[in-house]
Amino acid sequence: MTHAILPGKTAARRRAELRSLLASDRVVIAPGVTDAAGLRLVEEAGFETAYLTGAGLANAQYGVPDIGLISQREVADHVQRLAGATDLPVIVDADTGYGGPLAVMRTMRMLDAAGAAAVQLEDQVLDKRCGHFDDHRLVSADAMVAKIRAALDARGDGGPVLVARTDARGVHGLDEAIRRARAYAAAGAEVIFVEAPRGVGEMRTIGRELAGVPLIANIVEGGKTPELDTAELGELGFRVALFANYLMRSMMHAGREALAHLRAEGGTRGRGDRLLPWADRQRLFGLPAYTEADGRYGR
Repeated sequence: MTHAILPGKTAARRRAELRSLLASDRVVIAPGVTDAAGLRLVEEAGFETAYLTGAGLANAQYGVPDIGLISQREVADHVQRLAGATDLPVIVDADTGYGGPLAVMRTMRMLDAAGAAAVQLEDQVLDKRCGHFDDHRLVSADAMVAKIRAALDARGDGGPVLVARTDARGVHGLDEAIRRARAYAAAGAEVIFVEAPRGVGEMRTIGRELAGVPLIANIVEGGKTPELDTAELGELGFRVALFANYLMRSMMHAGREALAHLRAEGGTRGRGDRLLPWADRQRLFGLPAYTEADGRYGR
């Protein structure tokens, strides 16, 4: 992995790469990220795409729960920063689109310009809740279809992949979730995301009833959906495996332990083997490329 100062892949190329991954016959892992450091780790580890998690963004960047408090502009600005820090295609959780069809059009234009490879919209009301919480409220299927059409009309040529998520399983049951998913695919959504199925049987039904459409499975450790691996998800008909919280929660767990040690011991001596080596940190953020360029331009 190298990080040059000059521009890397264009947004159009990243979107084309994501569409190629979605058309393949294997399950693609999209680890969740909240910042450029996590995104660089995902890229270094060899993953082919990443997922900007709305819950993680709310938690890590703003210190608030995932209950619809983050704005359209805050998400777009963050996407622009992430797109400048990686060559990976980034799937962006845009929650409800931040309003009705006209707001969704503006959201799509903003995220298109920011470099999102895919934009995910969901069918909850504006003050949404994390998909693995309870007490969800939904807009009508027709209202969500209108949002999908507005998003498609707003994006430019070669624009972001459109992902449509339904949270109907927890409100109206699996049959309604599948009915909505079919309507969203018919409206033009390129990828379908039925959130929080309960049990392998429900996941198998989703894969069977929505065969032919790329499907997302969201694996939330301790959440409502079984913690399956990619081989199992592929057998059930899924194309993308989101592990939206795994990296953030792993880093938080390690951070909590590190801070407890610092608090108890008053120092960090002897802890070097638990830290990313200094040189690795500098390589991760491209210092060699910047140093070479600095010399090339005559410092």
